[in-house]
Amino acid sequence: MDRPPRVFRSLDEVPPDFGPSALTIGNFDGVHAAHRRILRRVMEVAVERGLKASALTFHPHPSKVVAPARAPRLMSSLEQRCALMREEGIEQVLIMPFDRHVAHLTPEQFVEQVLVRKLGVRAVVLGHDFRFGYKQSGNVRVLQELGRKYGFTTEEVQAVTVRGRLVSSTALRQLIEAGRVAQAARLLERPFALEGDVVAGRGVGSKQTVPTLNLAPNTEVLPAVGVYVTRTHHLENDRVWPSVTNVGYRPTFGDGRELSIETFLLQPLAGETPPRIRVEFLWRVRNERQFPDAEALKRQILRDAAVAQAYFRRLKQWTCQSVS
Repeated sequence: MDRPPRVFRSLDEVPPDFGPSALTIGNFDGVHAAHRRILRRVMEVAVERGLKASALTFHPHPSKVVAPARAPRLMSSLEQRCALMREEGIEQVLIMPFDRHVAHLTPEQFVEQVLVRKLGVRAVVLGHDFRFGYKQSGNVRVLQELGRKYGFTTEEVQAVTVRGRLVSSTALRQLIEAGRVAQAARLLERPFALEGDVVAGRGVGSKQTVPTLNLAPNTEVLPAVGVYVTRTHHLENDRVWPSVTNVGYRPTFGDGRELSIETFLLQPLAGETPPRIRVEFLWRVRNERQFPDAEALKRQILRDAAVAQAYFRRLKQWTCQSVS
């Protein structure tokens, strides 16, 4: 990724030179394999026709406005989504505030006021299940008809399956919350990751077991309670560490009420504690459980570390074999 996309957070911020654009529209939570196929097609269309590869997403999620009880927990922050979109060639993103006014726009009002007048669309690329407009009354067919009226093309990208499983944000949430992070990685085309600030813990680990980095994640979907093989990235430089991460309630020391995400680096920190990290979840090792004392917990953490080191050795061997 060479540079971040241009990001606009309201229609008022959109400059006159946003268009002519090739555009996709959606929430893109997780930016999974199906999203990536759409984004790649947007970039291809933009290159073919000399347009700007663009995306329109919403904040908050529309369900939080029109049906709060059904609103999904989110896997990725807006910043993560924008960065992942850029990896697929998206040059500019409009994060459109979603409110009751937007929810009540008819399909034609949305097209004329937003897509045509503000974003200068010449081509739209959408997923097979796209819906828009008041009470989701618009779909791909409706947009194709409006495109003929307002002078843009509309292309539909078909559903994506991986090993027989339909790729969707709902399927991914289910896998992640069940701890099946290796399967989730196939649907994401990358490991599931949490990002956030490193926060102070209780200091128990550094004194009685092993030192850890305590993560305060910026998303709502978390892996199931348990211990995972992970990879930890310093978000302000290029440092990466193999690691082991516990998602849980610290039953050996705590009162079992406060969830924590604690990462033990398998290589020395060699410098100051990073202020922000990204933790990639690669493989689930075991359930979290209570130990009789700190020493017993420390022995188990070291066994978990040995499992993780073996995992990374196998990963390196497989990578070398694939390259050769």
